[in-house]
Amino acid sequence: MKGILGRKVGMTQVFNTNGKLVPVTVVEVLSNVVTQVKTLENDGYEAVQLGFDTVREKVSNKAKIGHAKKANTAPKRFLREIKGVDVSSYTLGQEVSADIFEAGEIVDVTGISKGKGYQGVIKKNNQHRGPMAHGSKYHRGVGSLGTMRPMRVLPGKALPSHMGAVQVTIQNLEIIKVDTEDNCILVKGSIPGPKKGLVIIKSAVKTDKKNDAFDLISYEQEKQEEKIEENTDINEESTETESAETTEA
Repeated sequence: MKGILGRKVGMTQVFNTNGKLVPVTVVEVLSNVVTQVKTLENDGYEAVQLGFDTVREKVSNKAKIGHAKKANTAPKRFLREIKGVDVSSYTLGQEVSADIFEAGEIVDVTGISKGKGYQGVIKKNNQHRGPMAHGSKYHRGVGSLGTMRPMRVLPGKALPSHMGAVQVTIQNLEIIKVDTEDNCILVKGSIPGPKKGLVIIKSAVKTDKKNDAFDLISYEQEKQEEKIEENTDINEESTETESAETTEA
């Protein structure tokens, strides 16, 4: 088991060498710092606490500043625990980067879903609406609240309420690419949360298989090849011109 904290940037799409389009979510993964290593002897369970997103001491408090100084780092905005890891391979103050994952690995992504506010039963619970003609007098309402005989609303009845803004985990997502230069991970498909939302990427719980890495198209490489071809053509033209001048002379 391994994990890292990141920030959702947004969605885009990439192509492999066979022309297959793959929708991906870009997760910005800046350096995570191990702010605490929890052991079975001291804490009753084993886990690693990671800190993500540095903040100024002015907007922090003494407790957070003191906790961060134990790891010889600045205060962090987010502190999350990753359980099930081998704590012996982590040290206090160690930096965890995106290269702990590889393309083709299967992961679970956890985040806070988008808040939808107060919603009705049609949007929130997928219920059907009534006839939209003027005479029906029932369009998007809740409908019957129960039978006549217990004379009360039974527990579990789907009613309008707050929607979204809850912790959601999407399992068995594939990592398409790990970009260590730009500190980002491309995850196939959508992940929970709005843009700039905190997400946790962890090893999949239900599987440990690994897919073959995608051979993605690199447009930068193509541009470099085009520039090399242009420079080669220019050099050949200049060489031909020089040889022609030498022959005339």
